[in-house]
Amino acid sequence: MLKYPDFNPIALKLGPLKIHWYGLMYLVGFVCGWWLGRMRTRKPWSPINEEQMGDLLFYIAIGVILGGRLGYVLFYNFDYFLAHPLWLFEVWTGGMSFHGGLIGVMLAMLLFARKVNSTFFQLADFVAPLVPVGLAAGRLGNFINGELWGRPTDLPWGMVFPRAPDNLPRHPSQLYEFGLEGIVLFTVLWLYTRKERPRMAPSGLFLLLYGIFRFLVEFVRQPDRQLGFIAFHWMTMGQLLSLPMILVGIILLVWAYRRQARVTRAVDEGT
Repeated sequence: MLKYPDFNPIALKLGPLKIHWYGLMYLVGFVCGWWLGRMRTRKPWSPINEEQMGDLLFYIAIGVILGGRLGYVLFYNFDYFLAHPLWLFEVWTGGMSFHGGLIGVMLAMLLFARKVNSTFFQLADFVAPLVPVGLAAGRLGNFINGELWGRPTDLPWGMVFPRAPDNLPRHPSQLYEFGLEGIVLFTVLWLYTRKERPRMAPSGLFLLLYGIFRFLVEFVRQPDRQLGFIAFHWMTMGQLLSLPMILVGIILLVWAYRRQARVTRAVDEGT
């Protein structure tokens, strides 16, 4: 069993102002995404230029924060919100939904695509390799907050989380997600998009891999206390929300490569 580090969730306190590590992790994710995005704007197929990257980041940040918080409220803790409406704004205490944030980012990209005379999937394919950086930072924030811990385990790397309802060693599921949704997903997507791919393929690969990784990790992550298992005595809300991602990811990948094959055949026949 490993000892959980005794983190102070407050990174800096200046009088009444408290800066939480959780919020700083989001800042780290946005800054890294902006930096990597500026590198990607140098690709000849980039839908935006370096100057527009800052504006895109602003749209994405708004989508992540509003969508992530609203998604958590609607998908995971709506009853608590009805009893404590101001809790909606306490983002520093944790409680963000990736699936809600994804919907928020999609809406933001729809709006931004109209602003820069681009298309939704041009922007989505551009942004897809950048998202895992933010996911990795967010999962570290979850770990520092000591939240979203895993189920009990007898494995040697199990940890006792102070905020858990017992003293049982548990899977550090936040770190599993950091590795899969963050490091592995970023590496695959970054290498995959080093050259131009069929439209919709990078977006499809992101949805497919994230959905698979999240679905698998949910088997060792403790279900949300207020929800528990929502189906079959094993399915969690995270797994239910990830299933459409897997399905849509497969559809986009098949559609993208079939569309490219049709275009290639048409060109060959024309020559």
